[in-house]
Amino acid sequence: MKRFCLLSCLLALAACGKADNDPGPGGVTVGEARALDEAAAMLDARRPPQEALEPSAMEWPSGTPDDAAQ
Repeated sequence: MKRFCLLSCLLALAACGKADNDPGPGGVTVGEARALDEAAAMLDARRPPQEALEPSAMEWPSGTPDDAAQ
């Protein structure tokens, strides 16, 4: 009997969470919000090193595009 009571309590607690298709923040569902959060974390983890973000000392070639065609 104790096992049945414990099992029923666990099942009742598991049903308390929001479903993936429940409305979430910003007009998206809970599942979509979770997927967006995971995608943002994945993009943050793939940021380039700081050296790649600094401007380089290279100069653009002089002249016009017409000069290159000749």
